[in-house]
Amino acid sequence: MTTTKNRADISDALKEYLKAVYKLSLKYTEVRITDISKFLGISKPSVNRAVNALKNIGLVEHRPYGSIFLTENGTAEAERITEKDDTAARFLSAALGISYEDALADASVISGKLSEDTLAKMKKYIQN
Repeated sequence: MTTTKNRADISDALKEYLKAVYKLSLKYTEVRITDISKFLGISKPSVNRAVNALKNIGLVEHRPYGSIFLTENGTAEAERITEKDDTAARFLSAALGISYEDALADASVISGKLSEDTLAKMKKYIQN
């Protein structure tokens, strides 16, 4: 199995699928292609292609027509992405006075492009 060489190798679209698997796995004991399809509002064939791509880079395990599980690397990456989204959302909410839900939608678009320095400054801002 191939492992992720560089976090930048993961496209923004694949990050969304990875986050979906992570969020669904927190709620349910099994995650399937259909669950992700409904959660994201995306066709099953598209989800299947994305899950295969995540499998090829070592972030998920997937049995054909079966459940999808995050690998140890997949869990770590999903948690890292989710934390970045949360930090950016809390910053946007605090700095701009918008709801956390609206901020989270925007944050998931921009957080992957933020430098670690910017994220650290966002964390500092929201802690004050």
